[in-house]
This record gives sequence, C-alpha cells and structure tokens, in this order.
Amino acid sequence: MTYAAGRRLFDADSHIMELPDFLINHADPAMRDRLPPIDYTRSSMDEGEGWKLAKAGGHDRAYAAELESLGGVGLIRGPKEEKALGAFDSADRRRALDLLGFQKQLVFSTLSGTVVFDRRLNPEIQYGAARAHNRGMANFCGEDARMMAVASIPLQDPAFAIRELETVMSEKVEAVWVPHGDAGGRSPGHQDFDPFWARLAEAGIPFVIHVGGYPLQLPKAWMNNGQPVPQDWMGGGENVRGKDFTIMHHAPERFLSSLLLDGVFERFPGLRGASVELGAGWAPAFIERLDDLVAIFGRTEPALRAFKRKPSEQLTQQFGFTPFPTENVARLVERSNSDLYLFSSDYPHAEGGRNPIGNFEAGLVGQSESTCEAFWSGNFERIFAGVL
Repeated sequence: MTYAAGRRLFDADSHIMELPDFLINHADPAMRDRLPPIDYTRSSMDEGEGWKLAKAGGHDRAYAAELESLGGVGLIRGPKEEKALGAFDSADRRRALDLLGFQKQLVFSTLSGTVVFDRRLNPEIQYGAARAHNRGMANFCGEDARMMAVASIPLQDPAFAIRELETVMSEKVEAVWVPHGDAGGRSPGHQDFDPFWARLAEAGIPFVIHVGGYPLQLPKAWMNNGQPVPQDWMGGGENVRGKDFTIMHHAPERFLSSLLLDGVFERFPGLRGASVELGAGWAPAFIERLDDLVAIFGRTEPALRAFKRKPSEQLTQQFGFTPFPTENVARLVERSNSDLYLFSSDYPHAEGGRNPIGNFEAGLVGQSESTCEAFWSGNFERIFAGVL
C-alpha cells in the first residue's frame, strides 16, 4: 500500500538534494568555470560527502533497494535529506513516488538556490546560474509527469528575467520560483515587470515563493541578549532559531502586499501563485488587514480605490498557502476560507516530519468533505490548472 493509501493527494512541496556538480553539469559551456560553488554550510550533507556520492553515481544499489523495501509508510518515516530515496537520482525519485502515491509533486531545489538568488553576483553570472539550475530541474523531472519542475528566476534585472522565463517556458517546468525580496531596487509590482507577470498568466504557469528565497535570520543585534547564542534546530548556526521563526512571515507579507497593492493581481487576473514552506498561520490576519487597508487608504490612494475586487477575493481566487505540518488547517479555514490552503510533504526534508498526512488529518477532524478535498487536491488543481 502507498503512503497516500488511496487518497487523491497533490504535493505542493518536495525537493532534490543537489550534488556539488549539479550546476556545473547543466551550465552553458562558457559559464561552467565562472559559477560559484554550491554552499553546503547549511546542509546536512557536507561537500566531501556530496562529491563522493557524485563520483559513485549516487546511492549504492543495495542501499536503494533497502529503502524501497520500507514501503510507502516506512519511506516517509525513514532516512531524510540526502539519505532518502530519490534525493538526487531521478529514477530513484520515480520509485519513491510509486511508494508515496502522490498524484503530482512540485519539485524544488535545495542548495543551488543560494547561488541563483545571490544578489551580489554579476547579473550575467547570476542568470547563468539560473539557466543551469532550470535546465537541471527540467532534466530531473522530465521522465515522469508526476514530477513538476520548479524553475528559479531572480528578479534583479527585468530583461534577464523575461529572457529566462521565455526559455523555461520551452522546457518542462510547471512553476517559477521568484525571491520574495525587492526586485533589484524596485517593487515586484513595478511596471517594468508587467511583461513577466503577464507572460506567466498567459502561459498558465504559477509563480511561487519559498523559504530560501530571502534571508531567514534576524540581524545579529537581535540575538545579542547577553546569553549564549542557541544552536539552530538542526544543531548548527546557519538555519532557523526560535527568534528567526517569529519573523519568517515578514518578508513574504511584504512581498505579497507590494505585489497586490501595486495592482498585479488586478491587472492579471489569470496569474496564479503560492507561498510554499513559509507557513500559513499568518495568512488569515494578513488577508484581513489588506481588506481593511484598502478600505481606509483607498480614500486617499486612487489606485487602491480603483480595485474591482477586495484583496481577500484576489488572493482567494489566485493564490494559495502551504501550512506547516504543526499548523491546524481547520483553525486557518475558520479564520479565512477553505480555498486558500494546500497539502505539502516537503519530502525528503526533515522539516516535513515523518507523517505529514497524519499531522494534517489531525487538524481536519470534523471538517466537511469539501474542505478536506480542497486541501488535499482541489486547491492545487485550481492554482496549477494551466500546467496539469
């Protein structure tokens, strides 16, 4: 029996664990020697281990067979990160999906995004890294229609961004990950990016924002409390600590607020998007605040007064959020509506837990069949309808 156990599930978040040669292998020849190396300081896998796996051609076949023998439930509860089945091998991921039983699965990168979204890079190199990344993601997912490749496109330079978008649209990519910071000194709703959003809407390809698209950590001054600095949840110092977690939603709120208040969702009603692995506990109050804001500031800001739909209507029709497995979906629905939330497993990352279906089911007890169906599959199918 699969882990999904007969349920019709669409997974809005999964990952590959890139080996050190991932970008090099997929870069344009003239770019290969110019790309920065993938940074492993925030990974459970060190660079040496990564190179060893790359030179060996992946997991030992006996080890892969041992993972397959765990079955669907054992697989989701079993080894995580680079030790998981299908963490970096496409054929192994296909076998993992056979066991997990998901209808579709968005596939994000994990480590190479730190290069693609590095604002310090020369634009030519940054977008060269994006080209390598996106070619690699399309190749990884290209042999199985269940795997939906997520491209990454920086928004630092509108011309480069639009050019890369046109390229990925000719490949097998079903979503475009954009960083949720400012867009090269502009709002993401700046008119310079209208061709970018318009092209996504026309093609039916959703954009996504995701953890890792913008720095997570508080400035160091806020950690200076006269006490020893705690380790992060993975036992190091480069990922998320408790204080960092309290402000994780600030950047996505700022990004989405700017995008919406600048009228992007209004101008392009066919545009679809999702916030992935950034939690959803903040979404109901955020949406309510946007409605109140437009009602108040619409008196003095003509652009807001001209909205034909309230922000809550725009986001309900065009956007979605993936809750963390520790968040209660029923409470989120009660504070907003059932059309906003998507199931995600985060396979093979440890953050997804060892039983995401069970965790989310516990928060859906007593909910209507339509609410549950919307969470497990319906909202995903609506947002990604253009690429399914």
